[in-house]
Amino acid sequence: MIDPRKAERLLNSPVHFDIDQALKRGWELFKAQPLILIMYFLLIMVVSVGPAFYLEDFSTIISLLIGPPLTAGFYLLANKISRGEQVEFKDCFDGFKFWLPVVGVNIITGIITVLGVIALIIPGIYLGVAYTFAMPFVLFAGTEFWTSMELSRKLITKIWWRFFAFLILIVLINMVGILCLGVGFLVSGPFSYMAIYAAFEELTGDLLVEDDADPTITH
Repeated sequence: MIDPRKAERLLNSPVHFDIDQALKRGWELFKAQPLILIMYFLLIMVVSVGPAFYLEDFSTIISLLIGPPLTAGFYLLANKISRGEQVEFKDCFDGFKFWLPVVGVNIITGIITVLGVIALIIPGIYLGVAYTFAMPFVLFAGTEFWTSMELSRKLITKIWWRFFAFLILIVLINMVGILCLGVGFLVSGPFSYMAIYAAFEELTGDLLVEDDADPTITH
């Protein structure tokens, strides 16, 4: 859960984001469990591509309902790895425990971002970047979708251009991975999620607090 005083202090204080540190930390998280992360990413690719060929009429619906909890699985894995906990392949699917909130926040942020793109394009780009942490806040802070979106937007806005550059670097890394006969993408893909989680962990600091009475996962 979120300590309101810490949230207010974080959002009203200068924020420093070290891109190099986030990438290095993301790589450390990946190296801790490379086999599980690669296998899970490969599974997601199969699940994502399969419906497009065999269930074409329902592929969009399936993507909207299954994609978010699968993505959440990467962030939950990163959290467990970061805390030094034992990780098993079945842990990859813990995102389905948060199915309703992660699907909800994914749909709402997607709609608002698309509307921003339709409006003037630039607002859509701004929101697409600013909402990057909406899902992690849902998972690790236990906040409802709008609060998670606003926390993400306000936090990232403080370092928007730097964070945008960070995301561009991740995109370039994935492009290189794809160019390496596609095999490199099996590494760059899961690494990307680890790096984004590392950035989230770096920027939130002690915003998230432990509460044993609350099932929400924290740092």
